[in-house]
Amino acid sequence: MPRLTRRAFFGSALTGFAAVSSGHAPVPHPSDQSPSSSLIPPGAPDGLFLTWQRDPTTTVTVQWIESRSLGDVTVSYSPFPGGGTWQVTRVAPKPFPNTGLRVFRAEITGLSPGSEYQFCIGNRPVVYRFRTMPARATDAITFVSGGDCGVNPHAVATNILAAKQEPHFALLGGDLAYDNGRAPEAFLAFLRNYGTQMIDPAGRLIPMVACIGNHEVNGAVGATREGAPAFLSVFDGLFRDTTFGTLDFGDYLSLVLLDSGHIAPVSGGQAEWLEKTLRERDGCPHLFAANHVPAYPSARDPGEAGAENRKHWCPLFEKYGVDAVLEHHDHTFKRTYPLKGGLKDKYGVTYLGDGSWGQLRAPAPLAKRPYLATASRAYHLTLHRLEGDQRFHVALEASGAVADVYGTVGKRPARRG
Repeated sequence: MPRLTRRAFFGSALTGFAAVSSGHAPVPHPSDQSPSSSLIPPGAPDGLFLTWQRDPTTTVTVQWIESRSLGDVTVSYSPFPGGGTWQVTRVAPKPFPNTGLRVFRAEITGLSPGSEYQFCIGNRPVVYRFRTMPARATDAITFVSGGDCGVNPHAVATNILAAKQEPHFALLGGDLAYDNGRAPEAFLAFLRNYGTQMIDPAGRLIPMVACIGNHEVNGAVGATREGAPAFLSVFDGLFRDTTFGTLDFGDYLSLVLLDSGHIAPVSGGQAEWLEKTLRERDGCPHLFAANHVPAYPSARDPGEAGAENRKHWCPLFEKYGVDAVLEHHDHTFKRTYPLKGGLKDKYGVTYLGDGSWGQLRAPAPLAKRPYLATASRAYHLTLHRLEGDQRFHVALEASGAVADVYGTVGKRPARRG
C-alpha cells in the first residue's frame, strides 16, 4: 500500500480541501455564534441530531429529546430542492434515562443514494436538510473524526471548524459528553451543541457515528449496558445487543466500531466477533476500525494502556488489511508509523488520532515512543478524504492550521496464516 508524500498529496488533492482555508466562505449560520440553547429556533426540538442504524446510502435516523411530544409525532420528508411528494415516517418515543424526558426516534428508509432531502417534525415551522451517502466512492467522500469532546469552549471551537469542512459525517470515538453514565444533563448539553453547530456551509445537518468510551459509563471499565444509559439511549439503534458493531456504506466503506473494555471485554467474544467481521470485509476498498483506548498511546505508558488491544486486536488488523485505526483517550494529536507487531513496517497498520477534540494533555517525547511518527499537544480533528483507491488524512488544529498530512494508495497486502 504505497504512501503519498506530502508534496504528492498537495499536488493531487489540495483543491478537494478548499474548505480548510478561508477560500471557502460558509453561509452565515448559528455555528459561527457562541453556543447556547437560544440558538435552538422557537418550536424546534431539543438535542436534534442525525445518525444511522444501517446503510447510510439509503437511510437516515432522526433523533431528539424533550419532555413530551408537541402535537403530531411524525417526521415528514421530501427531496430537496422541493417538487417531490412529502412522505411521512412515524416516530418511536422511549425514555431518556434518569430524567422525565424522552428520546424520539424516526428511521427514514428507501432514500436515493447521493441525494439531498429536507424534513420537518410534525407541524413545527423549522425545516432541516441532509444528504445521503453516495452509492459508490467514485466521487470524493469526506468525513471528520476525533474524540474526547465535552461541552467546553474548545469542543465548541472544534465543532465549528469541523462543520466548515463540509464533511459527509463525523465519527466520534468516545467520551462525547463526559456524563460518566450518571449526568444526563451533560449528555443533552453535548447533543444541543452538536445539533446547533454541526451544520455544514450548505445548511445540511452532519450525521454522527460514535463508539463508546470510558466516560460514557458509570465505572469506566467492566460496566453493564445499564451503566451507559445516556449513550445507549440514542445509539442503541446501531448497538442493539452489544457495544461494538459495524456500519457499512454500500460496498466501498466499512467502519468497525469497538468497545475497548468499558462494557465488553477486549478479548473473548468481542475479539472473536472482530475476526469474523474483518474476514467478511476482507478486500473492502476502505476499511477503518475505531475504538477509544489506544493500542499505541501517545501520552500514557504503553505498559499500562493498550496491552489488551495489542494482544487481541492488532494482529487481526494486520491480518485482514485494515487501512487505519482511529484511536482516542490520550487527549493529544498523534500518528504512528505503519506498524506490524509494534514495529515499523511499510505494510503495517497506521494508528491515528488520540482524542483532543475538546480535551488536552502533553504527549510523551517521541524518543520514548518509537512507534510514533508525530505527536503534539494540540486540540485537533482529522479530516479524511476517500477518492477512488486513495485515502488522505489531514490533521487540523483548532486554528485551522494543518498539523499533519498522511495518505495511502491502494490496499495494503493482508497477512495470512
